[in-house]
Order: sequence, then C-alpha cells, then structure tokens
Amino acid sequence: MAHKILRLPDVIDRVGFSRSTIYDFVSKGRFPAPVRIGIRAVGWLDSDINDWINQQINQSRRPAIHSRLSEGGAA
Repeated sequence: MAHKILRLPDVIDRVGFSRSTIYDFVSKGRFPAPVRIGIRAVGWLDSDINDWINQQINQSRRPAIHSRLSEGGAA
C-alpha cells in the first residue's frame, strides 16, 4: 500500500485550520500527529487526514439526527 504524505500547506488547505491551530490540536490529541520525513521536515499521512475529516463529519451530523428524533421528526 502506497502512502501519500501531505506537507503543512496541503493540510491547511484540506482542513481549513491555521498552522497554529493544527499544532495546538495535535498537542491536545485532537488531530493526527505528523510523521518526521527529514531533519527539519514533517508531513501528515493523507489517510490519517481523510479519517479525521470523516470522523468530524460523522460527529457533526450525529447531534442533528438525535435532536430530530427527540422532537418526533423522521431521521
């Protein structure tokens, strides 16, 4: 399986967060950690970013479904 490594500008473009927000989330365990690809270079696995995005989508849609069900609406 081939892995694609995204550099920070690509990650910023994909998730819409600033550099400082990404590193803050990494430090808090809320975003995938980068992998070292050189002495002073890191990147993120494309698959890790895709998984994180899908998790955010699932989490953001879950409350809307539950609130509609509790209000007697259809899911």
